[in-house]
Amino acid sequence: MPDPRVVNLARTLVHYSTRVQPGDRVAIRATALAEPLVREVYREVLRAGGHPHPFISLPGLQYIFYSEAQEAHLKYVSPVQEMILGEFEAMVNIYSEANTRELSGIDPQRQATMAQTYGDLMQTYMRRSAEGSFNWVITMFPTEAYAQDAEMSLAEFEEYVYSTTYSDSDDAVAEWERFHAFQQKLVDWLKGKKEVVVKGPHVDMKLSIEGRSFINSDGRKNMPSGEIFTGPVEDSAEGWVHFTYPAVLQGREVTGVELRFEQGRVVEAKAEKNEEFLLSMLDSDPGARYLGEWAIGTNKKIDRFIKNILFDEKIGGTIHMALGAGIPETGSKNKSAIHWDMICDMRDGGQIFVDGELFYDSGEFMI
Repeated sequence: MPDPRVVNLARTLVHYSTRVQPGDRVAIRATALAEPLVREVYREVLRAGGHPHPFISLPGLQYIFYSEAQEAHLKYVSPVQEMILGEFEAMVNIYSEANTRELSGIDPQRQATMAQTYGDLMQTYMRRSAEGSFNWVITMFPTEAYAQDAEMSLAEFEEYVYSTTYSDSDDAVAEWERFHAFQQKLVDWLKGKKEVVVKGPHVDMKLSIEGRSFINSDGRKNMPSGEIFTGPVEDSAEGWVHFTYPAVLQGREVTGVELRFEQGRVVEAKAEKNEEFLLSMLDSDPGARYLGEWAIGTNKKIDRFIKNILFDEKIGGTIHMALGAGIPETGSKNKSAIHWDMICDMRDGGQIFVDGELFYDSGEFMI
């Protein structure tokens, strides 16, 4: 018998997050380690009338690729990926790695080249998502590797994943509907506002949100979720921020990241560990040094750092910013081959002022 929590998660992914309709082509992307969840998602897509297409990878293939790939491989765009992101109606992407650090020894320039190669396809992906013609969701299947990163046993980590996705509740969809309503009140209050000022022990900056929209991230695109985010005006960020948690991208952990912005652009960047990788990604393309996203994490069930951005950026009491590609729904015009989220804790005195009014103080909303 399948784990009822896995069944509940699959139902949420198909019927709430991606809203699969009869005839929809649905890509299911995972490694073989996620077999229990892949099976249940496949089942639910069929029950919804969709056409499931599983794309299953094996642990270690990424390492082989980046170790052996020639220049032509790094600049090759897979027609399979073009079909999924350019034509399919839906995608369920299940993180399920056996080793989250397998790319740590790879030359970062090779990863930057791949990011550049897929830049245009990433724009297509974001445009279709904004139009509503491509419904996608990212989730996680608990593996030993993620449990080790989180410094938990596998059993403890499974409980954490299924709790934060409400998969251990009687009606996960109803729980996410309630969460949507809570965040919508915040989004509605922010509508039409112009300037954000952020101050605290780890940040002192301001940015413009004039003409931009905040999005209610309520489990439709990420599962779990819990954030409100926007795309700041591209040339508006001024000031500095020290990210209190490691920034993880492509299997690399960059700690102690500090950025200084002038006229929206990162003009100074440093890190305590893996600074070379940070600078390499910042130089991927012109848009990589500008903010594509600014957000507030709201999910208090996500209460610890586990070195996985799917969860960590939603920690209640934090803010995060993404360098690179903006989300078109917000009004962002920034384009880049990267989208790299970095997290700053606000619970120790951080404040957010919106048009001069105190909106947020030490992790709590004041409105």
